[in-house]
Amino acid sequence: MKVLVADDEPLARERLSRLLDALPGYQPLPDMASNGQETLDLVQREHPDIVLLDIKMPGLDGLQTAAKLCEMPDAPAVIFCTAHGEYALDAFAVSAVGYLLKPVRSEALADALAKAQKLNRVQLCSLGRASGQGEGSPARSHISARTRKGVELIPIDEVLYFIADHKYVTLRHTGGEVLLDEPLKALEDEFGDYFVRIHRNALVARHRIERLQRSSVGHFHLHLKGLPDENLTVSRRHVPGLRKLMDHL
Repeated sequence: MKVLVADDEPLARERLSRLLDALPGYQPLPDMASNGQETLDLVQREHPDIVLLDIKMPGLDGLQTAAKLCEMPDAPAVIFCTAHGEYALDAFAVSAVGYLLKPVRSEALADALAKAQKLNRVQLCSLGRASGQGEGSPARSHISARTRKGVELIPIDEVLYFIADHKYVTLRHTGGEVLLDEPLKALEDEFGDYFVRIHRNALVARHRIERLQRSSVGHFHLHLKGLPDENLTVSRRHVPGLRKLMDHL
């Protein structure tokens, strides 16, 4: 995978290039960009697979540059590497696949590069509708979450369930779990075609439903594919609708 480094600070460019050199399977381009226009020129000339892009740059900033990259027919994946954490939602609005905070750690960079490598061009074009999503807009293909690694993107088809607990929502996915600062109702409105409510505080992925079981004391529990040792409580008011859905699955 060819990787272009774009940052207006020479030391930052050199550090990212060294980190890339140490990771197998990635080739940093010898020419690096120090501003937005240079980034666009190098992308058109070198056709990198991935761009590591700073946000605060002279002239075209990183967000403006990424927006222009999105217009290219064979756009590279963009991973932002920045000292500013407040632009995460704006970054995903221009189809970024990763958002790393400086100083970038090798482990976090490797994770972001691996995710970028798995995404195809159709997915890249559909990412990042977390901000400015109007009525009737299609649902996001990924959900962004701030974790100890920075900002992670979780594909919707890897989400098992959402559980609300006071202010936050826990998102359980095939690789673990993260906390979201999004209301459960908003998630249900956006992803109603993919998830079903089984409790006032729980949404589960329809395609992950395996079986509904009633306990000896009359409680209902739902078992999901991929979670053999875990079950979720189903409230009585949601049992009829869930049974009807399962008849059609």
